[in-house]
Amino acid sequence: MDKKGNEVGNDKADKPKFRGRSIAKLDPKGRLRIPTKFKEILQKHNIKTLVISRLGEYLVAYPPEEWDEVEAKALKLSQVHPEHRSFVRSFISGAEECDCDNQGRILIPPLLREDAHLDQDVMFVGMLSTLEIWNKSTYELQKERDRQNEPKVMETIAITGF
Repeated sequence: MDKKGNEVGNDKADKPKFRGRSIAKLDPKGRLRIPTKFKEILQKHNIKTLVISRLGEYLVAYPPEEWDEVEAKALKLSQVHPEHRSFVRSFISGAEECDCDNQGRILIPPLLREDAHLDQDVMFVGMLSTLEIWNKSTYELQKERDRQNEPKVMETIAITGF
């Protein structure tokens, strides 16, 4: 167990895997009910905290073990290279630890809500090791951009041997 009460293990096969999409509602206090299918994965892995930061137009939520890997990589970035510092300034310094309450909700801090333009309708997107949290309208626009770019994406993916 880590200091937050999350179970720590080294088995990659036993790490949580988030798949699918779900719509959720942000309440007036900034609390977001985690959809059941994702909440069950968190509970199965005894994850009570998510580390959330802004990436582009959305938020990305990491289980603490995954976030530790991100920070380990960030520590290897140059402290004097302007682009590296910019990334750390926006992504790492903008991250917040968000605890899950007994009702399966997380409180999204005001600055993160503002950064991602979150309003009442929110989309959770499972990305295997992380969850994306989108303003639903922004997500719909991104889905359309993804559809338009699909041939190029598939070509790039094919090159990787997927």
